[in-house]
Amino acid sequence: MRVYLSTFSLCIAIALLSLVFLFSKHDAESFSAGFKAPLEPSVVKNLNGVKAKQRPTATTPHRLADVAHKVNSPGQREPLMQLAVVACGERHGEAVNMLKTAAMLSSRALRFHIFAEEQLHTNIKTVLDSWPAFIRAKFSYVVHPISFPHENHEEWSQLFKPCASQRLFLPMILKEVDSLLYVDTDVLFLQPVELIWDMLTHFNSTQLVAMAPEHEELRIAWYKRFSRHPYYGKTGINSGVMLMNLTRMRMTQFKNDMTSIGLHWDELLMPLLQKYKLNITWGDQDLINIIFHYNPEMVFTFPCHWNYRPDHCIYGSNCIPAEKEGVFMLHGNRGVFHSNKQPAFKAVYDTFKHYTFGEDLIQSFLLPLEEALNGTTHTYCGKVSHLFARGLGKSVRKLQRMTPAGG
Repeated sequence: MRVYLSTFSLCIAIALLSLVFLFSKHDAESFSAGFKAPLEPSVVKNLNGVKAKQRPTATTPHRLADVAHKVNSPGQREPLMQLAVVACGERHGEAVNMLKTAAMLSSRALRFHIFAEEQLHTNIKTVLDSWPAFIRAKFSYVVHPISFPHENHEEWSQLFKPCASQRLFLPMILKEVDSLLYVDTDVLFLQPVELIWDMLTHFNSTQLVAMAPEHEELRIAWYKRFSRHPYYGKTGINSGVMLMNLTRMRMTQFKNDMTSIGLHWDELLMPLLQKYKLNITWGDQDLINIIFHYNPEMVFTFPCHWNYRPDHCIYGSNCIPAEKEGVFMLHGNRGVFHSNKQPAFKAVYDTFKHYTFGEDLIQSFLLPLEEALNGTTHTYCGKVSHLFARGLGKSVRKLQRMTPAGG
């Protein structure tokens, strides 16, 4: 009888364990299955412009402390720098101009992840494929469809600006990518991408994202004056330039004000939106601020000249690192690249846009830029516009020396 009972109990235990395994597997797969749009990219191009096949990537679990950005040993090929942008509506022109600045100034291999509406894919691919071979040799690209979880798709897609909140879902969509630099469409690189990419090597064991403060001056800080929700630090952070260790983001459990236990990134987003949607102004950036208010040890803060915005000059110059070293990344938020409100910002955008690859970088790019900036000194930001060209001028002259005649 005892043998019978022991055998019966063992069978019951095995059956229960099997059921637990099946339910846990179903829960883990449910998020990916909930995306309304297919996650497969519409096109993948390698560094030679040839369509490449995607291969599944095996993943191995690690402890968080063991997951750092991968730095190659001497003699190994450097990994691709992964750059993401989300372009909807009329923003695809800005996105292409941003990618142009990245390809133009960088010397390491890049992979662009471009998230765009289906009707924009052909136009984006046509422009990128039209660039000369010596530029296309620097990068590969993947054009992805816009994809949100099926439930609440409309709510996510229209949060703040169309498709802007797509960045929140990049850790779940780009499962094979270890680290990623996300930038808004209205950002221009004035220095090589590798300079900000290498900040990943400075993350400590708890840090998994890097961003710049929203403001330098506490007295004019928007979050301090107007926010109706928690935010990071004293002034909040700006998510227009966001460097991420996606592996850590997928693994980490985040403290929050909704549950007594930590939640993974994909578990956190929807409850957070439901709780704070009536209190947020800047959409996904506000949600990011709320998350890292409760997890400040996870943020690596980089200086303001890596995300230089009109707020750094319209009230007087208040970005000290830019005054010392120049502006490294120019963020033309509030539409200043396309209006005459801040002509210094517009001058930089237009100069990049009108430059043709292969032309003399000094005569056809740098000198016209400096001349255009000199015509903006009657404005507050124009008074410090020499900072826009300081580091850029050094990079352009270096590129000119390295670029062979005719390209």
